Amino acid sequence: MFHQLEERIREHVSARVKDLYGVEAQVATEQPRQAEFGEVALPVAFQLARQLRRAPKAIAQELAGALGSLEGVAAVEVAGNGYLNVRLDRGLYAHRLLEGHDKLKLVLPGKIIVEHTNINPNKAAHIGHLRNAVLGDTFARMLRALGHTVEVQNYIDNTGVQVADVVVGFQHLERKTPEEVERLIREGAQKFDYYCWDLYARVSANYHENPQALAWREEALHAIEAGEGAAARLGQLVGNAIVQAHLATMWRLGIVYDVLPRESEILHLKFWAAAFELLKARGAIYLETEGKNAGCWVMPASAFAAEGGPEDSKVIVRSNGTVTYVGKDIAYQLWKFGLLGKDFFYRTLMRYPDGHQLWVSADQPGEEAAPEFGRGTRVYNVIDSRQSYLQDVVVAGLRALGYTEQAERSVHFAYEMVALSQRCAAQLGIELSEEDRQRSHVEVSGRKGLGVKADDLIDRLIEEALAEVASRHPEEPPEIQRHIAAGIAVGALRYFMLKYTRNAVIAFDFQEALSFEGETGPYVQYAAVRARSIFRKLGERGETFPDFAGELDAAALVRQLAREDFWQLLLAASKADAAVERAVEAGEPAQVAKYAFQLAQGFNNFYHQYPILSEENREKKVFLLWMTDYFRAQLEYTLGILGIPVPEYM
Repeated sequence: MFHQLEERIREHVSARVKDLYGVEAQVATEQPRQAEFGEVALPVAFQLARQLRRAPKAIAQELAGALGSLEGVAAVEVAGNGYLNVRLDRGLYAHRLLEGHDKLKLVLPGKIIVEHTNINPNKAAHIGHLRNAVLGDTFARMLRALGHTVEVQNYIDNTGVQVADVVVGFQHLERKTPEEVERLIREGAQKFDYYCWDLYARVSANYHENPQALAWREEALHAIEAGEGAAARLGQLVGNAIVQAHLATMWRLGIVYDVLPRESEILHLKFWAAAFELLKARGAIYLETEGKNAGCWVMPASAFAAEGGPEDSKVIVRSNGTVTYVGKDIAYQLWKFGLLGKDFFYRTLMRYPDGHQLWVSADQPGEEAAPEFGRGTRVYNVIDSRQSYLQDVVVAGLRALGYTEQAERSVHFAYEMVALSQRCAAQLGIELSEEDRQRSHVEVSGRKGLGVKADDLIDRLIEEALAEVASRHPEEPPEIQRHIAAGIAVGALRYFMLKYTRNAVIAFDFQEALSFEGETGPYVQYAAVRARSIFRKLGERGETFPDFAGELDAAALVRQLAREDFWQLLLAASKADAAVERAVEAGEPAQVAKYAFQLAQGFNNFYHQYPILSEENREKKVFLLWMTDYFRAQLEYTLGILGIPVPEYM
């Protein structure tokens, strides 16, 4: 509710500015430096001072006198050299919260597309992929919490080099037929994505030792793109099986998708052909006739390279006729905005255990009526920072085609890599070189086979959490203990991936992630569990859940909120949506994680300071119970946005 009231204050002040001075003003709000200065600070007088050529304080005094009354605002005061400090009506504010006014949600126009995960379907997902997926999933949840319609896409590059390399491994290193690989998948003696993890590393090593073997890759790549022969069949088997494995891995963290657009359909349905003709017609690309890129269609560096950036033109179509990743991605980005004049066919791939329907692109009409996918008004591509250059080329392609507005609304949601702490690497039994042992963190490499598979990491976290749960609750059945441990593991992992800003390199550490103390997922989960436990204990004592609305009228709320600490705690707990809104504006899910931690800290201090169940004054006891219930609801709401479950106990 706080951010709704804040928005009303901004709109009200903006209207008065226009009435008084005849100018439009983007009114910003800030949090006052000290709590005693009020709840909202407005620096609008400083914004207007140069334009009006008047002192900020004089403007602020004039505005304060002209603002009039606004429901929910108790007073507006001039402070310092020109700030307007707003004090809220505490009783009315609390009563609105009690009545559930903060639960009313807007439905905003347009559709935002968030594309994330995008793992090459050639081997098991690893720890770095988890950061991508957790960031993307959380950002989508944040957008939905603010009322946006969000479509989550997971692009499947099932015709690329990495899939071709695994096909090479099966054909040339293991001499397996498509039927043998199909049997390998079906029988499941070993997890197929793990099997391909090792095979991919072997193929990479073989290329290093025998560079002439790279010709096998080209053969496989051509066959896969053409969709013909044994190599194409192997590519299809590998891609489909590993996509299923990735979906299962991500579901363990509560991550779901709406649609899987596949590169194979981008090729078969001539998406790229349509984009290629557009790019040629607009002169966005040209055929290079000399030098190292002779015979290639390239985009000039002037289209995308910033001053001091790369000088080479970017190859879009290789001289052998195959399309580069970035070429296909330009076509894909055009489709996302509904600019390509083409669409996929779709079929249902699966239903998640919660009933959510997942669609996948197809090249033939299906029997089902699919939702309308694509046609976004804004697109976020969650791709690591090492791909910034390629993302710049994609946006340059949109601009070159005249789609300037869509180019501005194409956001590269970049993030840095995930490494391991030295302690974590040792716990996982990873053999390190002397050089690696000297570093502050250990980098992983799927190509070298050095890394942490996502499922292994989740399993290890569950086992670590299970040991703690079993020691605290030995009386519980093993299956319940494991369920609780899984929830704690998910909370630990997701929070660890989210608490750092996107431009920070993460060094994952089991002990740090699973700690019940400090800025961790389990710490925040424990605060929510503790809040729930108060009401469980209330029932055990034979007391009924109070009728908060019936017992706490506005006067009672004013009396209780005269205590500054109560007011500040309630105010902080009511700012969940405001925290999410600011985090979306900044593009930083870490801000929501930080808010959740601070909220948990506030509740834990409240819990220790006030003996809620033994309070003798009825009004105060009911108020404390309401505060507890509100804290609980806000914690659970915020944890839900972070994708973190609340266990039954810890």
